[in-house]
Amino acid sequence: MPDPMPDFLNADRPPVPQLVVPTAMQPFHLEGRPVRGRLVRLGALADALLSRHDYSPPVGRVVGEALALTAGLAAALKYKGSFSLQAKGDSVMPMLLADCTDDGQLRGQARVEHAELAKLMEVDHDPPAAGLLGKGYLAFTCDQGPDMERYQGIVAMDGIHLADMTQSYFRTSEQLQAFVRLACARTEHGWRASAFILERVAGEGGLGDSTREEQDEAWRTATLLASTLKDSEMLDDALPSARLLHLMFHAEGLVLDQARALSYGCRCSRAKLSGVLGGFTDDDLDEMAQDGAITMTCEFCNYDFRFDRSEVRR
Repeated sequence: MPDPMPDFLNADRPPVPQLVVPTAMQPFHLEGRPVRGRLVRLGALADALLSRHDYSPPVGRVVGEALALTAGLAAALKYKGSFSLQAKGDSVMPMLLADCTDDGQLRGQARVEHAELAKLMEVDHDPPAAGLLGKGYLAFTCDQGPDMERYQGIVAMDGIHLADMTQSYFRTSEQLQAFVRLACARTEHGWRASAFILERVAGEGGLGDSTREEQDEAWRTATLLASTLKDSEMLDDALPSARLLHLMFHAEGLVLDQARALSYGCRCSRAKLSGVLGGFTDDDLDEMAQDGAITMTCEFCNYDFRFDRSEVRR
């Protein structure tokens, strides 16, 4: 009987959802106006990603918002690579991470100090992002692959909600006018998350003979209309994205661009983790082993990989 496949050759993914939402990300622009945007609605993908962890409602809400936001920002990628959002703070959720590849593979996770969170929730049962993260910074990273330089923007966490912090990033690091609205909640159908991102584009090209004052007014009108957006609308599976955008911008020259898919994107495998274990000394491996086995947990999909100590070598 042949030997089982060695761990370092086994690239199988763990038994996680093979879920794709074909029209999760809907880009659009307003014809003749300096406005473009994206509406991200994760649908069942939000529940598949968040339910892998036993997040409390406030933590799940912020992680879900980060997932939808990251997918929306990654939609601007013009290359093969990934876009990530990382928040590092000094409170009960010291780390938040979400990333999305150019082809829509999405994943995310948060590290939580559960004892401290329980104390916080005795005072505030629904703390916002600022209360969970505390003081720290946000890092937005574009990874263009090994042959290209990585771009990263880092800003202090300024604001109460994650949307506020993101708008601060656009304003201070990108010098770009933007409107960001995020929503996430556990509904009767499970977790749902959505992001709405509106950006003001440069006035040159495609805007006819409009003056700067007319462009300013067009941007003000777009943001006023966007401010009418409700969380319940963003999270309603029965309300298609095209219909929701039409309700807001039907009189503003709405043009829907090609919708894009998002998928469950954890990229862990036994082969990758076996390679990590191969970097430890035998003494380290012995210390990591319990009852003859080493267990490594993927922090994204919360799946345990078990390696027999006798099969693991430096």
